[in-house]
Amino acid sequence: MKYFSRGLAVVSVLFLAACGGQGAHSDEVAFLDVALSLKPEAVQIEEPVLFEATVLYGDEPVTDADEVKFEIWHAENEENREVVEVEHSGDGLYKLEKSFTEEGTYYVYAHVTAESMHSMPKKEFTVGEPSVIKDNENSSSSIMEEDSSDH
Repeated sequence: MKYFSRGLAVVSVLFLAACGGQGAHSDEVAFLDVALSLKPEAVQIEEPVLFEATVLYGDEPVTDADEVKFEIWHAENEENREVVEVEHSGDGLYKLEKSFTEEGTYYVYAHVTAESMHSMPKKEFTVGEPSVIKDNENSSSSIMEEDSSDH
């Protein structure tokens, strides 16, 4: 009886370990990966720029994303953002070609929704000469000093 109990315990442990091992390999988690690029890197006025978002879910290209949009704006004009929805062009690649009429620093977000996930990588680029970004730090600290003096 003693040997039977030990044998049953060993068989039970082996059975549970074997079942647990199978589930661990089949439940690998995949994530949405979006690589944002632009060509050429050195952008000039009135020359076309190609924005590309390469979308992968795990190692597989996403050919049927729910939504892919490029949001582009000038650093000195954040309120005036252009949002362009794009379609799949092959092998997980989503593209937009655009040219610019104004020099300065720009930003682009690639908004991608696929596989019930959202990713939005951001990239900064310059058309011609970069913008001179205004320093808002001094103005916000002086406002804070004014507010604190009233109390």
